[in-house]
Amino acid sequence: MDSAVARERVLDAAEELFYGRGIQSVGMDAVRGASGVSLKRLYQLFPAKEQLVEAYLERRDGRWRGRLAAFVELRPTPEERILAVFDWLEEWFGEEGFRGCAWINSYGELGATSDRVAAQVRAHKRAFADYLASLVAAAGRPAALAGPLFLLAEGAMVTAGITRSTRPAAEAREAARLLLDPH
Repeated sequence: MDSAVARERVLDAAEELFYGRGIQSVGMDAVRGASGVSLKRLYQLFPAKEQLVEAYLERRDGRWRGRLAAFVELRPTPEERILAVFDWLEEWFGEEGFRGCAWINSYGELGATSDRVAAQVRAHKRAFADYLASLVAAAGRPAALAGPLFLLAEGAMVTAGITRSTRPAAEAREAARLLLDPH
C-alpha cells in the first residue's frame, strides 16, 4: 500500500475514532486496528499522536468549510446566504453521529497542552469568522454584524453538541434574522 493510501486510511480511522470517542480515549493502537495499517507504518506517517490530531483537524476543516460554502451558495440573495449558514448548521446537527464541533471538542481536550492543536482550532475558527464576514460584506451590511453572527453560530454548535438537538440552529437563525431586519 502506498503512503498516500495508507495516510488516508489512517486519517479516516482517526477521524471516526477521535470524533466518536474523544481524542484522549483513543490510542494509536486503536487507530492501527481500525485503519489496517501497521503500527510501524502509522508511526512513519505520524511520529506523534499530536501530529495525527493536527492532520485530522486540517483535513476535516477543508471538507467542513467546503460543504458549508456549497450549501450557502445555492441561495439566491446575499441575505439568504447569511441565514443559510444556520440552515446548514441545523442539517449538520441532525446528522447521524453528530457529536458537536470537532474543533471545540479538540480544544477542550488538548488546547491547554498542545500548541499545534490550539493553532488548528484557531485557524478553523478564524476562517469561519472570515467566511461570515465575507457574507456580511456581500450583503452590504455593516462589518460589525459579522461578530455577533459568528457568536450565534458558535453558541449553537456548543449547545447542539451538548443537547444533541437541532433546535439551537433554528433559534440562532431566528436571532440572525432579527439582526438582519432593518426595522
